[in-house]
Amino acid sequence: LLKILSTLLLPTSGKAYIAGFDVESQFNDVRQKINMVSGGEVSGYGLLTVKENLWMFSQFYGIKSKVALQRIDDMLKDFGLSDKKDAKVRTLSTGQRQKMNIIRGFITDPDIIFLDEPTLGLDVNASRVIRDFILQWLKDHPTKTVVLTTHYMVEADELCDRIAIIDNGKILACDTPERLKRRVQMNTTLSMDVTLLKDTTVFRTFEGVESFTFTEDGEKGLTKLRFVMRGESGVSDIISAVLGQGSRIESLQKTEPTLEDVFIKMVGKGLE
Repeated sequence: LLKILSTLLLPTSGKAYIAGFDVESQFNDVRQKINMVSGGEVSGYGLLTVKENLWMFSQFYGIKSKVALQRIDDMLKDFGLSDKKDAKVRTLSTGQRQKMNIIRGFITDPDIIFLDEPTLGLDVNASRVIRDFILQWLKDHPTKTVVLTTHYMVEADELCDRIAIIDNGKILACDTPERLKRRVQMNTTLSMDVTLLKDTTVFRTFEGVESFTFTEDGEKGLTKLRFVMRGESGVSDIISAVLGQGSRIESLQKTEPTLEDVFIKMVGKGLE
């Protein structure tokens, strides 16, 4: 699908439009508006340095050399690669190479950028740097668009304001992350550690409490509460009851449906 939208493949049927342009008959106009980065791709020339590669790609888009060089320096700094600007691309680690690929995609300042599994196979730190950059870029350029494909549901939840769940080429759902999660009829679990309570029976009477259990940890002076909730209507009552007995909340954790739960419910299998 991304290859069709980015004009690398022709559609076998139907029509697709990017920024109002037909990807089949107006592909040159589409290409002026977009860029694309894929996770794990080998791009660039190993004999060239990082800066030379990025400058070369910027020239394919007709960016003025002075503007391109300034963007390159700024983005290398953003990604912590300033000290690698004169290093040959073949000497870079996997994470460093993918950071360079991300810079290559954004250096042209596209209206729409396609990111195909951009953090595939990267360590936690490299993935975090890339996600933080994407979020900041979207914040700084609110009229621009990122189209992301990913198997990492946490990544989709963090980066996307609309998510389409696709299985075998069919869109099963398209909505905001929060609305998608509300489609999964799962109870919310609320766990709390509070200083010792005098009375726990009151919690069983609150609206929205499906079940309630507790344990006393006399050694630590804590009562451990666990609620299975239907929605969130009773949460404020629970907190008020705890504080009303003069107890202090030491920790609180709420477990809700995730995008992976949504995916499994709609597709019928886990992520591969």
